Amino acid sequence: MAALCSEFGDLVQIKKQLISVISLCKERGLVHSVKWASELAFALDPLPKDELPPSHLVSEEDVQDLDAFALAKSYFDLKEYDRAAYFLRGCHSKKAYFLYMYSRYLSGEKKKDDETVDSLGPLEKGQVRNEALRELRVELSKKHRAGELDGFTLYLYGVVLRKLDLLKEAVEVFVEATHTLPLHWGSWLELCNLVTNIEMLKSLSLPSCWIKDFFMAHIYTELQMIPGALQKYQSLIEAGFSKSTYIISQIAVAYHNIRDIDQALALFNELREQDPYRIENMDTFSNLLYVKSMKPELSYLAHNLVEIDKYRVETCCVIGNYYSLRSQHEKAALYFQRALKLNPRCLGAWTLMGHEYMEMKNTSAAIQAYRHAIEVNKRDYRAWYGLGQTYEILKMPFYCLYYYRKAHQLRPNDSRMLVALGECYEKLSQQVEAKKCYWRAFSVGDVEKMALLKLAKLQEQLTETDEAAQSYIIYIQEIFSCGEQLEHVEVSTALRYLGQYYFKNKLYDEASLCAQRCCDYNDAREEGKALLRQISQVRDQTETPSGELFVSLSDNNTPIKRVSPLNLSSFTP
Repeated sequence: MAALCSEFGDLVQIKKQLISVISLCKERGLVHSVKWASELAFALDPLPKDELPPSHLVSEEDVQDLDAFALAKSYFDLKEYDRAAYFLRGCHSKKAYFLYMYSRYLSGEKKKDDETVDSLGPLEKGQVRNEALRELRVELSKKHRAGELDGFTLYLYGVVLRKLDLLKEAVEVFVEATHTLPLHWGSWLELCNLVTNIEMLKSLSLPSCWIKDFFMAHIYTELQMIPGALQKYQSLIEAGFSKSTYIISQIAVAYHNIRDIDQALALFNELREQDPYRIENMDTFSNLLYVKSMKPELSYLAHNLVEIDKYRVETCCVIGNYYSLRSQHEKAALYFQRALKLNPRCLGAWTLMGHEYMEMKNTSAAIQAYRHAIEVNKRDYRAWYGLGQTYEILKMPFYCLYYYRKAHQLRPNDSRMLVALGECYEKLSQQVEAKKCYWRAFSVGDVEKMALLKLAKLQEQLTETDEAAQSYIIYIQEIFSCGEQLEHVEVSTALRYLGQYYFKNKLYDEASLCAQRCCDYNDAREEGKALLRQISQVRDQTETPSGELFVSLSDNNTPIKRVSPLNLSSFTP
């Protein structure tokens, strides 16, 4: 991992740069960039009065446009975008030109969202277009070719290109924007949303600036390169940003992505203590509470967010998760729809709504929701995985295989994707591929403890008796060693098979032990008793010591040599 930029040695200079960019972004109405920079600045020590950065230089054009800009900015802040654009028409300064174009863009976006909410259901979102985009592109492209765009207007040009699905051109413009104005986080964030893989990331020519380390940490999280992301964030904390709530939230999201639920929950609780009125990322926090089935905590979070702001996207998603946990799936879907009315590009709401439609057995609506999630972010493995599950229900294994492969590419070390792929290959009679997937799922750390069981059953079907026995042995030892209850649904299946396997191979001590353990389970009790009776009869008929059996079987080169006897003596039910 590359070392942090040397600029981190001078935190005073970074603080000055943050204060300057906060002022620049505030003038242009870029509220999210202002918030990000302000949170970082707050995490650093305050500057003495004589260290504060001077105000920005004012050009002759800025002076001429001062009154019109102040009037238009007041309308812009009131979200009267057309009115703001009208009064900025004759202005010539770069600051006024940006606000003029940005007002026109936001006016088009507002009209598009209003029309979408009024006329269409949530699943048809995305069909209505911002009519201002083409005009904006024509005007901005002329200025771009003439080299007249500053860092902020380059950012806006990139956004327009992305909205028109001209992604290659958008990436080039955002890279140019980061070089022209490296301190504007909005350009970096937009670029992050367009980078699809690590090869593309390496091909980008990015400026060497301290903010690049924040970008790299963020993109590593997005690309599921979580160890690299955590290392970057740890380095940023050590560099002086230990008080940053932004970094704490990003680390919590990273732990969420690798399913380290306890660590993520601890960080979100710490974040809530430091910033109790924070709503950002609380939908991710609610996902963790949902997975842990923590109903009281999820209920408290939902009520708390409703008191703060009931019409925020994150609040609607938290309430949706709460109703989903209570199995009220219609209500949950309704709240996810509300979230999408507030923000049609909310990735989490699309995915979660797909899950709710799956619960309601509405596969066509689920497919639409998952497809919308992928349109918003092609890196969302949950949407690809959800599509695979939906087509699995529809018994369309080739479609299913395609989507599970996509999910696996995004999460190569997630055992759930590998098990799903294995099941798919099994249905398509590609047993060799299925076995590879199940073994790989076990090797990377099987979350659901099902990969070895499925592998053993497949080997059993293929009459690979020794391999099946070995898989069952490892499966049982895994279940017992991780402290799970013996009531695990399939332990009895494994014990039944191993009992018969050892009996057929005349390993009566091991067979007897498996039969005794079978008696602990209702579904295997009778078979266990029957096997114990068989073993007793055989032992009455022969006087051959068990030790000699081991020797004679080994001498005859039977397959038993490849399977070690099951040792359950150290595990108690």
